[in-house]
Amino acid sequence: MDRAGTEHSDAADGAQAPEQAAMPTPELAVASAEPSAAPTGGSGEGDVDRRALEIAVIDALSTVYDPEIPVNIYELGLIYDLDISPDGGVKIAMTLTSPACPVAGSLPGEVEAKVREVDGVNDVAVELVWDPPWTPDRMTEAARLELGFM
Repeated sequence: MDRAGTEHSDAADGAQAPEQAAMPTPELAVASAEPSAAPTGGSGEGDVDRRALEIAVIDALSTVYDPEIPVNIYELGLIYDLDISPDGGVKIAMTLTSPACPVAGSLPGEVEAKVREVDGVNDVAVELVWDPPWTPDRMTEAARLELGFM
């Protein structure tokens, strides 16, 4: 599902082409659970509504922009993995468009700060990864359209 809650055929049935299996698309925001299997509420004291928190975190990520590209990092496909624990911990694996990106030192910190501001988030860990390398194929259709790739 995207931020608007629209199901996409690949995300809805979990089917991906073999060459894409190692590279989840932005529509697959929480890799640890299918959207339909995500709990709607916690079972223990202090547990969070993971689906609602996922949406709020994606909204926060969508306010962070690569300064050289006028599209947010979520739509660019820079978020490789988003894992939300029952206690409100958020783990993010992200990449940049290039290892030589001038914001390599600051963008992960900005991502962490934005996600920390989300109500219900108790902890944030951002990991910068380079494998698999980012390609424009990771962008959403909206991002490709905005950047003239379509």
